[in-house]
Amino acid sequence: MDTRTQIKTFLARFIQNVDIQDDQDIFAMGVVNSLFAMQLVMFVEKEFGIRVEDDDLDIANFRSINAMTRLIERKQDVAVSS
Repeated sequence: MDTRTQIKTFLARFIQNVDIQDDQDIFAMGVVNSLFAMQLVMFVEKEFGIRVEDDDLDIANFRSINAMTRLIERKQDVAVSS
């Protein structure tokens, strides 16, 4: 399963009856609160084996499926090149 599909599957467990597009702002849609945002961070760390640092805790990195995918790929690329 690719990164986008994994994120969509996770979101679908909590956000039902909403078809979220890859570039839609899930915060602006009102389907995400601060508690769920922390669940997103924990999901990303556990599912993709990366560490979300304080600098990464910017809403822009979690605003959409595309943004989360970019963050994950960037963190994985850094881990591979280290």
